[in-house]
This record gives sequence, C-alpha cells and structure tokens, in this order.
Amino acid sequence: MTVYLIRHGQTQGNLERRYIGSTDQPLCPAGREALGPLPPVDRVYASPLRRCRETAALLYPGAAVEIVPDFRECGFGAFEMKTYEELRDDGAYQAWLDTGGVSAPPGGESKDSFQRRTVAAFRRLAASWGEEGSAALVVHGGTIMALLEALEPSHDFYRWQAANGRGFRCRWAEGALSVDAPWPRICPHP
Repeated sequence: MTVYLIRHGQTQGNLERRYIGSTDQPLCPAGREALGPLPPVDRVYASPLRRCRETAALLYPGAAVEIVPDFRECGFGAFEMKTYEELRDDGAYQAWLDTGGVSAPPGGESKDSFQRRTVAAFRRLAASWGEEGSAALVVHGGTIMALLEALEPSHDFYRWQAANGRGFRCRWAEGALSVDAPWPRICPHP
C-alpha cells in the first residue's frame, strides 16, 4: 500500500514560529496559495484541526476526507501559541527542552503518549487496507515524525521533519513503513 504523509499548509502561527499544537488555526493566505491538487488516491484521511482539513480539501478537491481525531498534533499545554523567544527564560520550558521534548510540557502531552495515540490510529486504519492501493494522510509535522519514528526501521524522530505542504511517499507492508521518497515539493506550486 502506498501511503503519502503530508504536512498541512502554512498558518500564521507557523510563520511566527509558534508552538501551535492544539490551536485550531486556518491556513494563512500564503499557505493556501502554495497548495495545489495532487494525483488521486483511494483514501484521504486528515487531522480534525482546520489547517489539515483545509489542506486536504485543496490537495484533493472533491474527495471524501475521513477525519481521524487521534491524528491531531501534540498538545503543548502552557507553551501553546508561544515562541522560543517568549519562552527561553522560562524554567519549565528549559527543563522540557533538556529532555529533548520527551517529557510533557506543563498541561501538555508527553511524546510517548502522543506517539502511542497516533500509531494506534494509524494501525486501526491500516488493518482495513489491502496490499495495493493508496492513501493520503494530511496531518501535522509532529504526527509524521511520530509515525515514522515508530514504524520506519531507522526509528529516528528528528530525521522526519517535513516543511509545511511537504511530506513523504511511503510503502506500508508487513507492519512497517518504508520511505520511498521525500517530497521536497509535493505540491505543483513553488
């Protein structure tokens, strides 16, 4: 099964380099303009957050999009909608950075909890897939990283960072994702 992992288009919070995990922001004008339709797939799934739903509609116009609540981004708790500059003198933020983002931010979600949630949702969907066909997951950068760290043989979280509107073409077989190709430009526009 071919699986496209696609990060949503750019939001104002992305432009401002904010932690926008659970904040339900729309795409910004530049984020909308940078997206265009892709070749059809058999199934389209998206996070329930607006930025992913809007991206899915732009990339796959007219397609039925199944919303998967557990594909939402990690919740950043007290750090939500703040920038590094706003947080750099915060002791709790420094402690979180010292763990490599593994611990939970105050009032937020731990990396382990986030990964368990996203991988369980992916496995539920994959249980209904055959060996052939294709699916697109329009999700968040963290969701892509969590899935690939858990399901791709390198198990390297930070290796799988994707820019807005970019992602990876993967093959799902025998309980593992293998990356066929990164998509430096999954959309036809610059």
